[in-house]
Amino acid sequence: MRCINYLSEYLVPVVLFYIVGFAVLQKRPVFDDFIEGALAGLKTVAGILPTLVGLMAAVGVLRTSGFLDFLSGVLAGPAAFLHIPAQVVPLLLVRLVSSSAATGLLLDIFKTYGPDSRLGMMVSVLESCTETVFYTMSVYYLTVRISKTRWTLAGALIATFAGLVASILCSAMVTVHG
Repeated sequence: MRCINYLSEYLVPVVLFYIVGFAVLQKRPVFDDFIEGALAGLKTVAGILPTLVGLMAAVGVLRTSGFLDFLSGVLAGPAAFLHIPAQVVPLLLVRLVSSSAATGLLLDIFKTYGPDSRLGMMVSVLESCTETVFYTMSVYYLTVRISKTRWTLAGALIATFAGLVASILCSAMVTVHG
């Protein structure tokens, strides 16, 4: 563990010095390149900001209005059939749209059940191996201006389901063997 801490402390400065050093050796205008990249990044942020604000507002409305709780209640039966605890359903739904809102729900589960509980382990794995499908698709496709998503949504939802299955199986194995 100390080795990982040691590496993490020194890896970022080493990479930064490597990049700057390589650019200087190539006789690149490092500061101008940095400014150009920062400007391009700001343009990208300005382009995706409306989408980000819209998704965050939608998640806030869903949570505050009680619709998320209603939808979670409706899906609790099918979720139980798939061995998904009812407490995980809201997190799974929100995770499709917003990582920060899902993290808030994850922390609520940690506070109530503990991070070392079966449920805590399940949502930890779930949060780690799933993606914010709709946010990611909207940001990437709006940035590149792609209008036909083809199989992206289906593939992303299948991958999210695989992450859900992995979280259920991993937490069950840890609970049994731990």
